[in-house]
Amino acid sequence: MSQKLKQNWISLLSKFTNNTTLLTSSWRDIEKNYTQKNRAYHNLTHLSNMFAEAEKWEDHIKDLAVLHFTIWFHDIIYNSLKKDNELKSAQFAQGILEQTSLDKVRIEQCYQQILLTINHQPPSSASLDDRFLIDFDLEILSKDWESYKAYSQQVRKEYWMYPYVLYKNGRKKAMRHFLEREYIYQTPFYQKEKEAQARKNIEREIEELL
Repeated sequence: MSQKLKQNWISLLSKFTNNTTLLTSSWRDIEKNYTQKNRAYHNLTHLSNMFAEAEKWEDHIKDLAVLHFTIWFHDIIYNSLKKDNELKSAQFAQGILEQTSLDKVRIEQCYQQILLTINHQPPSSASLDDRFLIDFDLEILSKDWESYKAYSQQVRKEYWMYPYVLYKNGRKKAMRHFLEREYIYQTPFYQKEKEAQARKNIEREIEELL
């Protein structure tokens, strides 16, 4: 999987730079960060799954290159003890993309898309691309129960430093926020096909955390 992702990254970035040093060093940064031992869920597999979702809907995506960059960078900085991961990830992306021919408007678009993953609730003015990003990132919530359960266990591993009681209360609060929304998913496609299963999974997880 890592080799395929590397090829995809080089192919994408090569459209905007012929700087071989940047091509190789940026991939090393991506691979190093997403394969850190503390990442049981927010890793290369998560990226691969998001790219698979993007491929299904690419005919509906206005700026596929920017959305791909956003996927690559949205979790590049991840520390479960910190609350500024998304901001630092957006800044990291900006630092890389400013070394390419990608124009400032598109770099800012990527930056802002990454920030949308702070609460996964974009404003009403959000573009369809913005909404797809959120849905790709949360697609795991609508998987079959066994896959969802594995995901929830992986998240728990990332928060291993918290006693179970503290983790349980925090996790329930976080997941209830999703249920309190009118919709978890942001596009009509995901709302129609995945919303009901996602809510069912979250409700079951909360029950089992009690």
